[in-house]
Amino acid sequence: MRVLVTGATGFIGTAVVRELIDAGHQVLGLARSDAGAKSLASAGAKVHRGDVEDLDSLRSGVAASDGVIHTAFVHDFARFKEVCEIDRRAIEALGSVLAGSDRPLIVTSGTGVAFTPGRVTTEEDAPNSPIPRVASEEAAASVAAKGVRVLVMRLPQVHDPVKQGLVTYLIAVAREKGVSAYVGDGLNRWPAVHVLDAARLYRLALEKGSEKGAGGARYNAVAEEGVPLREIAEAIGGGLKVPVVSKSAEEAGEHFGWLGMFVGADAPASSALTQQRLGWRPTGPGLIADLKAMKYFEHPD
Repeated sequence: MRVLVTGATGFIGTAVVRELIDAGHQVLGLARSDAGAKSLASAGAKVHRGDVEDLDSLRSGVAASDGVIHTAFVHDFARFKEVCEIDRRAIEALGSVLAGSDRPLIVTSGTGVAFTPGRVTTEEDAPNSPIPRVASEEAAASVAAKGVRVLVMRLPQVHDPVKQGLVTYLIAVAREKGVSAYVGDGLNRWPAVHVLDAARLYRLALEKGSEKGAGGARYNAVAEEGVPLREIAEAIGGGLKVPVVSKSAEEAGEHFGWLGMFVGADAPASSALTQQRLGWRPTGPGLIADLKAMKYFEHPD
């Protein structure tokens, strides 16, 4: 299969490209820079120049492909609502070329968009979050209603020993403030998955996934249902050799900045249905193991 991958040079996209090529697929990777194009060519992918705000480039890339994996996202949390709307428009553009065909579109979302306090989020939970990221699943539902075969991949904290999703920003705050902090008792949990396990799940969804429900099939790329924030903070504190402290809910906003809205959330998620439907079995290291293996002073970002 010839697969257009957006975000092909990013943290997750790079792993997806490698997974697809190793499985015998052809990859058309979206690249917005010469450096990105060079890295894709070195990996064995074909290069398609453009970016998520160049909707014509997205549409032409889809036209040349048998399926699409959309991992691109503008990670600028200072303008979070704006970049989520950019993602909405990108998904609508990708879907506009696929309507009426059986070619799959895999849209990336997050487990937090279906978070319900007091219980574990599952694949059957509809998006219900007030956070702007829900725009991606709203767009997925919109294009599915027009006859597009849509699959939604909900990600938790995706990690290896270099990057760890929102945890990367927790590390930056701890580095800046000189303490590694959590909120309250720190027993609230974040789900997690190793990046190579996530990449394998994207491939399985592409090969085996089928439409289910008005918004398309939903898959939770979750290996660990919930890692306590206190354990995360302790691993970071050990790596940076800084004290580990608790902050009250009232202090969270000032200490963590924009992360304050997330750090105290208890948002465990299950992948039981995903594993059953696609035969996916995560095998990579856990989040805490990767945080302990991280070279904190070689990778300041």
